[in-house]
Amino acid sequence: MSKQDGSGRLITAEPSTDTTATMLHVDMDAFYASVELLERPELAGEPVIVGHRSARSVVTAASYEARKYGVNSAMPMALALRRCPQAIVLEPHFERYSHYSQRVMRLLGEVTPMVEPLSIDEAFLDVSGALRLLGTPWQIGTRLRARVFEQTGLRCSVGAASTKYVAKLASGRAKPDGLLVIPAAGTVAFLHPQPVTALWGVGGRSEEQLGRLGLRTVGDVAEVPLEALARAIGPANAARLHELAWGRDPRTIELSREEKSVGHETTFERDVADPVALHRELLRLSDAVGARLRRAGVQARTVSLKLRFEDFTTITRSRTLGEPTDLGRRIYEEARSLYDASSQGGRPVRLIGVRGEGLVGAVADLGLWDDDEQWREVEGTVDAIGSRFGPGAVRPAALLGGTTRRRISGGDDGGRQRVVPLNE
Repeated sequence: MSKQDGSGRLITAEPSTDTTATMLHVDMDAFYASVELLERPELAGEPVIVGHRSARSVVTAASYEARKYGVNSAMPMALALRRCPQAIVLEPHFERYSHYSQRVMRLLGEVTPMVEPLSIDEAFLDVSGALRLLGTPWQIGTRLRARVFEQTGLRCSVGAASTKYVAKLASGRAKPDGLLVIPAAGTVAFLHPQPVTALWGVGGRSEEQLGRLGLRTVGDVAEVPLEALARAIGPANAARLHELAWGRDPRTIELSREEKSVGHETTFERDVADPVALHRELLRLSDAVGARLRRAGVQARTVSLKLRFEDFTTITRSRTLGEPTDLGRRIYEEARSLYDASSQGGRPVRLIGVRGEGLVGAVADLGLWDDDEQWREVEGTVDAIGSRFGPGAVRPAALLGGTTRRRISGGDDGGRQRVVPLNE
């Protein structure tokens, strides 16, 4: 799918109300070439090849304009230039690709913490917990694509389906710069006309073996008796392909340890020793953490506080809650208590952070008593206003003033943090 030139593009152009396609596959379009074009915008629309212009080198990446001539990644550069002699060859800059990859992954993490990066330019997202606040998978995918372009200047394609396998196929069909939603009920109709090479794990040799059985499409593989398939490619492969051919893929998002939490941090331009100012910043950070938890449809069992001092020594304190929460006020109360009990009062602080850990699915039924009912209503109203007018449209009065600071926003560990002006 990654080698398509866009000629077979299929997208969901009209808004879809489907809520079953909660597995998203986000794939950047011609990522390396597109990053290079950010530095050379005058080449937009031209056939561009990324790689070293030498007889023994291979193509690192190609723009869609070059792909129309049959140029693909990993192809010998000499062959690529024979197919497209007018192509413009640009040297690769891998540090740029890493930089933009981190920016994109950070944007995905703002939608949901349920993100599984696959490579430098693609990732799976499970948005099932975000539907209540962010809308349908079509709405989420549409806004995400717009957000990525707005923040990076890069285009991406999104496939939405009920399984990883179909979501990845869908993003490939949507390229470039498209969104394709495959409802669960439409999975088989989408899959069965696809060529057998659309099945994960089917390469040249497997295609030949299946072809000898007269199996040309995914639908052919689905309908052939399993015993006959097993004789041709072995029992394990036959069982796997048979399940995929019917759209059955039980795999879920695989999170790394660093991604099983949601946090925000602030680095101050000048060290801060005033407990009142630090309490104010804890409130700001806690509200941000709570908002992200609610958007993702998850709650935190543990609240963690991080402090870094003027000599760069760092301490962390954490507390497991009696009940998981997604409320900024509850997170703030715990974070403030941790700070007050840390015996560090009056010591200048360089960095302060709040994190929700031990994420679990949000509990809809809170029982007869809910001690946080008032704050739940308030923060729910803030969410609704923010979704319409943008984050920060409504803030606690205590946050209207503040200390000069710089924020490391959207911290998910794993090196995804950045320092930006707080009013960005």
